[in-house]
Amino acid sequence: MTTKQPYRFIISGGGTGGHIYPALAVANEIRDQYPDSKILFVGAQGKMEMTKVPQAGYEILGLWISGLQRRLTIANVMFPIKVITSFFNAIKIVKKYKPDAILGFGGYASGPMMFAANSRKVPTLIQEQNSYAGLTNKKFAKKAKSICVAYEGMDKYFPASKIKLTGNPVRKDILSLDDKRTEAYNHFELDPSKKTVLILGGSLGARTVNRSIAGHLDRIIKEGHQLLWQTGKFYFNDMKKVAADYGSQNIKVHQFIERMDLAYASADVVVSRAGALSISELCLVGKPTILVPSPNVAEDHQTKNARSLSTAGAAILIRDSEAEKSLMNQVIDLLKDTEKQESLSKAIKEMGKPNATADIVSEVIRIMN
Repeated sequence: MTTKQPYRFIISGGGTGGHIYPALAVANEIRDQYPDSKILFVGAQGKMEMTKVPQAGYEILGLWISGLQRRLTIANVMFPIKVITSFFNAIKIVKKYKPDAILGFGGYASGPMMFAANSRKVPTLIQEQNSYAGLTNKKFAKKAKSICVAYEGMDKYFPASKIKLTGNPVRKDILSLDDKRTEAYNHFELDPSKKTVLILGGSLGARTVNRSIAGHLDRIIKEGHQLLWQTGKFYFNDMKKVAADYGSQNIKVHQFIERMDLAYASADVVVSRAGALSISELCLVGKPTILVPSPNVAEDHQTKNARSLSTAGAAILIRDSEAEKSLMNQVIDLLKDTEKQESLSKAIKEMGKPNATADIVSEVIRIMN
């Protein structure tokens, strides 16, 4: 395997932000360290990576691949044809592009690309974001040269000799927030004299979190606090109407927040789902955090993610089923308890891995040699 520069990489993964944003963070780090490198993304047609990756300045090719539905549909009948077609197209991409390494971040497109890499004897690196390994990553772990993980105990899914505990790669702009608070207040039109609660339910939204907040907006207003609220696209219109009924300038409703660095910088308390990427970012920004894990994920892995923090005194865990009754009470109590805020911040920062992205790039270069 030649490793003469400029290096050539294929990065595959997508379907959700939890796969896409770590992949983009690693691509950006490769570009920073090796500016002449060539980077090609491969995703699944029709999935969010097909827009997010070009927006970040990278070329992407789409495979005709999707998951199985739980009921009998035309898509399920087409599934074997999609898989076979995608595997052949993945091999064509590898033959044409001649990468020095292929990086898999999980998701539908990652499987065909890992298969193509193995068939062409191209070294592969897998990055697993969660405490519960995804199906594609487990399937191709045996032939991977390195497997970068964010949690201890992943040897129950992967060969222990290949595991590197790196943490999850995150965007660089959240690593230094101290000098961004004034900019954040101006950007979101927030009042610097009020405490800010940042609500994050993911890009699509979280029904329970949104309902838990919407049902108790009067508490936020009465207590003299303000809310920076990412509702997600499915709930934006409804939540905006609910907020408008209060006529308060202290409730800022957004479908999606692009400047997450400024959102974190403005926050005194954060309420979030417990996806792997969210937790990795929260560990680095070090804000007092309340986690409401989604119950609608494989093996309930968000609860496992959240529990790893709550047992270490690094976050408050509220079950989805209890959120509508107790979430706002916990938010108000935490805003009043500065000692609790300080202990949570200290503990969650100790769990952060700020060098994850650079460590993963070092692993990529190592396996190429």
